[in-house]
Amino acid sequence: MEIQRIQGIIEAILFTMGDSVPLGQIAHAIDHDKETTRRMIHQLKDSYNQSDRGITILELDDSFQMCTKKEMYEYLIKIAKQPRKNVLTDVSLETLSIIAYRQPVTRLEIEKIRGVKSDHSVNKLIEYGLVEEVGRLDVPGRPIQFGTSEEFLRRFGVSSIHDLPTIEPERMEHFQAEAEDEVQLKLDV
Repeated sequence: MEIQRIQGIIEAILFTMGDSVPLGQIAHAIDHDKETTRRMIHQLKDSYNQSDRGITILELDDSFQMCTKKEMYEYLIKIAKQPRKNVLTDVSLETLSIIAYRQPVTRLEIEKIRGVKSDHSVNKLIEYGLVEEVGRLDVPGRPIQFGTSEEFLRRFGVSSIHDLPTIEPERMEHFQAEAEDEVQLKLDV
């Protein structure tokens, strides 16, 4: 393999792993001895340091890690200070709609409707402030019940959950048929 290709592999390994990677693991991955691997990493590091690149490679004991150059920190801080825009995935929207239309609802009830675990999406919705704990079910284990928050109402432009759009019966039948077809396809696989 040519050196540029091997250096590309090393770069991909260091970028993907994020943390430091022992020299021996890198050498094993590229099928070279440690000293040859170390030389190639140093050449890659030198090329980063000679150009106007935003990254460098740190050597930590007998490991290497890709990281941002110190002189780039001020730009990273500017980005970090900007408010993050929360993006709702299809899974989050599906979970949110179940909570909005079925509230108060437990995780187990959400999972029965969705057919898959929903911990992550419920936690994300709580983190975004769209969903909150509204009580506990009076059964053994006292599971948490979830409902939408004031932030949900604000973001979706409704003054109460009673203002949420309703689904026409014909469309509901169509959605139900689609869901049943999807379930049947999964069973056939």
